[in-house]
Amino acid sequence: MITYPLINVFDRVSLKKKHTIFLDLKSSTSFTNEGSETIENKDRVVSSYNAGQITVLEGLEPVRRRPGVFIGSTGIKGLHHLVGEIIDNSIDESLAGYCDNVYLSINSNLSISISDFGRGIPTDIHPITGKTALETVMTILHAGGKFGSGGYKVSGGLHGVGISVVNGLSEFLNVNTRRLGKNYSMRFVRGKSVGEYNSTQKRRKYLKKSGTSVNFKPDYQIFSINYSFDPFVLGGRLNELAFLNSKLNLKIEDRRFNHIKASKFSHHGGLSEYISTLCKTTQKIHDIIEVEKELKGVNVSVALLWSNVNYQENLISFTNNIRTTEGGTHVDGLKNVLTRTINSIARKLGKIKDTSQNLSGDFIREGLTGIINVKVSEPEFEGQVKSKLSNQDVRTIVDQVVGERIRSYFEMENQPSLLMIIDKAMAAQLAFDAAKKAREISRKKFGFEYSTLPGKLADCSTRNPSLAEIFIVEGDSAGGSAKQARNRRYQAILPLRGKIINIEKTEESKIYNNTEIQALISALGLGSKSESLNIEQLRYRRIIIMTDADVDGAHIRTLLLTFFYRYQRKLIEEGFIYIACPPLYKIEGTTGKRKKSQRYCYSEGELEYFLFENSGRFSVQRFKGLGEMMPEQLWKTTMNPDKRILKRVEVSDAHRANRIFNVLMGEKVLARKKFIQIHANKLKFENIDY
Repeated sequence: MITYPLINVFDRVSLKKKHTIFLDLKSSTSFTNEGSETIENKDRVVSSYNAGQITVLEGLEPVRRRPGVFIGSTGIKGLHHLVGEIIDNSIDESLAGYCDNVYLSINSNLSISISDFGRGIPTDIHPITGKTALETVMTILHAGGKFGSGGYKVSGGLHGVGISVVNGLSEFLNVNTRRLGKNYSMRFVRGKSVGEYNSTQKRRKYLKKSGTSVNFKPDYQIFSINYSFDPFVLGGRLNELAFLNSKLNLKIEDRRFNHIKASKFSHHGGLSEYISTLCKTTQKIHDIIEVEKELKGVNVSVALLWSNVNYQENLISFTNNIRTTEGGTHVDGLKNVLTRTINSIARKLGKIKDTSQNLSGDFIREGLTGIINVKVSEPEFEGQVKSKLSNQDVRTIVDQVVGERIRSYFEMENQPSLLMIIDKAMAAQLAFDAAKKAREISRKKFGFEYSTLPGKLADCSTRNPSLAEIFIVEGDSAGGSAKQARNRRYQAILPLRGKIINIEKTEESKIYNNTEIQALISALGLGSKSESLNIEQLRYRRIIIMTDADVDGAHIRTLLLTFFYRYQRKLIEEGFIYIACPPLYKIEGTTGKRKKSQRYCYSEGELEYFLFENSGRFSVQRFKGLGEMMPEQLWKTTMNPDKRILKRVEVSDAHRANRIFNVLMGEKVLARKKFIQIHANKLKFENIDY
């Protein structure tokens, strides 16, 4: 789903002129002096750089100094990545055949507890470090049992830094391991061991319950206190792990409130059940194609399903149960074999003539939902966050395994379904060609080139995209106020006339004929829908949606989010899309001390709290639209980087977001009606504008 994590924008744009200072030579010499003096001073500076200025970081200090290298970021994704590192260790125990239950708890003190019933972490003395194995893996980077030493045949961990990174980025971490009839515990504070290592004999009836329990609290000296654990994100991860591991039982509890909220996840149908869940509301062309085979030590599991009414490609990939969000060689192999095999069969059946070009893989995969999970003994990932697989041999293995099954299924078992897929791909190719011609016609008719900016755009003076931001506002009235309120040096304004078209249910050939869509594409520097985003051509690094705080404003905001999500999703994934938060109320009056006051409230709750806490006579003005606000008010409350509040749009669950967009913005009226009926009880009638 798409979430709007509330953030104060601390990364303010500095507009002061930057100077590059090479040498501070005010008193002795300058670059215009004679060459000998310049060389002499350069030598003096070079000689001052010596071995004493080389810093050596020990223990977990590198993790605390550069956390982004190990967890990707210190934002909301990095926070949840910490939980994933511990969970993945428990899953590795399951892959090894020693664990069938994993429990996760979000606690009221902002900490996380994770328990499994695997083998537990060894606690004997390590021959090299002289410390227990437990303390070794918790405090030393690149220490673990997943380097081919026989502890694990297949695992998601390979760098030996996962749990030690979590330890280094935690305010505190308590670990308890149960092995060989004994219970061992240790406590760490910001990566350093505190207290004594202890060992207690367990009662006989608990001898068989080995396992590991970890309780940690993220260090909010590193993470923003505005971020908190999302049970839907964590639950979604546990749910997909239950699909990938049919013998595993997982449970999550949210203990932050008076009533404990718990969910259990256990699926025995594997990838077939997973893909059925994802596609339960779509019209299927065929039965699920499933293949699982081990070849050359690599286990390949794939499930595929084409839909007749869905036009989005949805490929989900895993390596050793680790979600590879950027794909990799296993996904490349799957795409290649699908394109080659279906084109080959289509030519054999006479659907593609000898003189015609092959169908593009993008069109063949329209409406495809696919899941691939490969298990590799020595996986190679790009970076610690393991978002992309790099093993070159996996591409060939996936190609061979899937190719055999695809050819057998479509040639021998279900040729009519293949013909439907080919016809759909051909229709997609024709639509793409028609859209391309429509774009060319639009350019000639309107003079529309990506290098030509729309006339309604009030651009900023800076040409540095990293400093520039653009506000997309509704109507000329709001646009006029915003243009007067902005800082012309780095803030651009693009007013839209009315509501843009809903591209979720609009043919691509019609998208480019829409004037407002043309303005958006050219103002932002976007290419066509099928082109990948070139960040270098993007004219602004902050794209801010600023609409009225009413139903129409919410509708326009939703249409814009649909446009960005479907037309160029990478804008959202890269964190370029924001939502401005204008105030709902302005309060003026005198307090009990006869002092005049002026305050802005951004929600009903904030207004009620202010009136409850303060005595006096106040006048309350409800802002119906941005056009009602004076330019000074708009700058002060909504556009000033020092005081404004922005919501950055992020995708925490892409598949849930995809389903929500299909239901709410697609053509299926009955599905939308059912959604409204299910969620109607959550509606607050006082928030409805009449």
